[in-house]
Amino acid sequence: MNHSDIIYKFYDAFAAADAETMLSCYHNQIEFEDPAFGKLKGDQAKNMWRMLIGRSKGDIKITFDNVQADENSGSAHWKAVYNYGPQKRRVINNIRAEFEFSDGKIIKHVDRFDLWKWSRQALGLPGFLLGWTSFLKNKIQKQTGKLLKSYSDNRI
Repeated sequence: MNHSDIIYKFYDAFAAADAETMLSCYHNQIEFEDPAFGKLKGDQAKNMWRMLIGRSKGDIKITFDNVQADENSGSAHWKAVYNYGPQKRRVINNIRAEFEFSDGKIIKHVDRFDLWKWSRQALGLPGFLLGWTSFLKNKIQKQTGKLLKSYSDNRI
């Protein structure tokens, strides 16, 4: 399987809410990073996808395009559309993903998106006012870290 195929498999599985197939594309020593979760490694990164898919309960639409890859790295653009939080605010998040490969699997995955734009959609006025600050970014990462820890602890 070439590296473009791995990216397609990953996002096709994501669109189908199939976390285990997504994770079969990841190296055991995966390193993941994005603005909402920060840096995650290994099982933390894998459990993040399991948690996100489980919490979405099928109410997420994933599309992707512009898949590119060579022998060492790759990239793609993907979009997630979902409702966030108790108020079910509609979020449309455009993400640029960058990948590095080792042993025919993704060993590094970095998602980049505009956290201020995301926070305005997901959090409303507080996101609009504070979404550009490191204060809110740190608060979001602390909250997502607690959710992930609780999820991971309950998987044992």
